[in-house]
Amino acid sequence: MSVDPNRPSAARIYDCYLGGHHNFAVDRALARRAIELVPAIPHIVGANRAFLRRAIRYALGRGVRQFLDIGSGIPTEGNVHEVARSIDPRARVVYVDIDPTAVVHARQILDGDPLTAVVQADLHQAGQILGDPQVKSLLDLTEPVCLLLVAMLHFVPDTPDLRAALRTYHDALAPGSLVAVSHATNAIKELTDLYSRTGLSVVMRDETELAELLEGWRPVEPGLVRSPRWHPEPDTDPAEDPAVFATLVGVAERT
Repeated sequence: MSVDPNRPSAARIYDCYLGGHHNFAVDRALARRAIELVPAIPHIVGANRAFLRRAIRYALGRGVRQFLDIGSGIPTEGNVHEVARSIDPRARVVYVDIDPTAVVHARQILDGDPLTAVVQADLHQAGQILGDPQVKSLLDLTEPVCLLLVAMLHFVPDTPDLRAALRTYHDALAPGSLVAVSHATNAIKELTDLYSRTGLSVVMRDETELAELLEGWRPVEPGLVRSPRWHPEPDTDPAEDPAVFATLVGVAERT
């Protein structure tokens, strides 16, 4: 598995935003430039991370103990398995990413953990992912699963293959399963050109376009909203201007 330290990686750039250490100089340079263009990025990423934690806790509150995290990036501190197991030590997590960088780091971090697995695959390869021996041995697809598509769909163009893959996940998961999504909006379109110049395409979507990708799933209240407005913590002050966070988030149920 080859990792090119001279080519920026979406997973490593995100790790930079989070203040992580699994990144190279090329990733840090692009992250710095992105923050120059959109100074709110650290807050946007922090809010997205907070949404992920709340979505995991929501799933556990619904009795879901299995998580399939596609486009997982690098599972650094506070990631899915840690949040889930702080509530239920039996929670099982499969991380999936196409980026060899993310997979290499994830396998190093999770080495020896029997309740997690790391699979290198693309979101579009739904059949391959669901049929992977590690997935089949760790996740019981006859029971509800929480599918996590957090901060990754905006790297995927809207094609028939994408729609078919999303439908495959929906149909394969048991009733009561959940999908949690977060997605960049046009409010941070300045990043599109920056990422594209490095070979990382970004597709911004609005609420209607994102909802279309989730066809067949029943939205959980309050639907698709800016990240601070989805089930905020009781002791959290409301965001003065949620639009600043430039990210749509939501959870939906497989009925």
